[in-house]
Amino acid sequence: MNSEFKIILEKIENTLKTSLPESTNKTWQEDSFGKIDTCINDSHISTLLKPCNQLLNLGGKRWRPLLLVLCAQMTAEVKNKKNDIEKAYSLTPLVEFAHTASLIHDDIEDGADERRGFPCSYITYGTDVAINAASWLYFESTCAIKKINTDEKEKLRLYELFLNELRLLHLGQAMDIKWHKTPDLIPTIDEYTAMVRNKTGTLARLAVKIGILAGGGTEDEIEKAGAIAQDIGVGFQIIDDVKNLTTGNPGKKRGDDIVEGKKSLPVLMHITKNPSDKQLLCKYFAQSKKEGISSTAVEKAIELLTKSEAIEQARKKGNALVQEKTRELSNLFAQKTKYGELILELFVSMLCN
Repeated sequence: MNSEFKIILEKIENTLKTSLPESTNKTWQEDSFGKIDTCINDSHISTLLKPCNQLLNLGGKRWRPLLLVLCAQMTAEVKNKKNDIEKAYSLTPLVEFAHTASLIHDDIEDGADERRGFPCSYITYGTDVAINAASWLYFESTCAIKKINTDEKEKLRLYELFLNELRLLHLGQAMDIKWHKTPDLIPTIDEYTAMVRNKTGTLARLAVKIGILAGGGTEDEIEKAGAIAQDIGVGFQIIDDVKNLTTGNPGKKRGDDIVEGKKSLPVLMHITKNPSDKQLLCKYFAQSKKEGISSTAVEKAIELLTKSEAIEQARKKGNALVQEKTRELSNLFAQKTKYGELILELFVSMLCN
């Protein structure tokens, strides 16, 4: 890993740990809740903290907060506003906490067993605790805005950006739930792309918009960068779709998208090319959902998608989209910058080979 990435990531981790401590302290408690009844103690608050910290401490790529900081640095480099970079670090919980909350909810909605190699939060703590803690974490994220040293106009803009992206995230999730709950309902590739732009692309878009804003960018630059970033998010979702059907995603089981009935891009590409296979794939979805990850239907579906080269075509599409849009983002200001080059390096290292 690039040594500069390590330095940035270490500062991000420190910010995240301060913003979501393992146990409550007076300063954090007042920032988060204001004045609360004296009978409320650490054991009550830990019901919120523990499920969120468990998943956060299991790691993750942290590429969204890293991208936020790199975008802020790139913008500040061009605008000559380098003194504002600490603001960017302070805002990283907005994207990483929202991402963490969405994963806890996603696992419940998908009925998943594992996340990052460990039992999902709802299995460890109970569904009621996990739902409540993750919902709280969305709101807790906004304490990052409250605490930064900036004017009220900029704070209002940050709240608007954050809340709008969260609404879009839930719209994307609603589309995905509708499709995977209905085995024989196959969306179009355009519908899939729109879903992913919101479900996955929205947090990439949020990270970039906050970064450009923190670095001193204009509204036009913020919106242009956000539009580019959402497609980077789409590219990485496609790459995750491919990994799920080949090597398996880290901490997940190969083919669990089939069990969950996910209409991923390889599935849609295969059906577009081989429409007569629609009912067969729907049969595999229904069988694997009933029988679980060990079902023979899982490998039969993967074999079908492999033979038609739909998986390989999706891999190429995901990689190409990430490469194209990353170049656009790194060249946002039509000039070569140190941090624009680091953005390129970050995403090249994450491509699916």
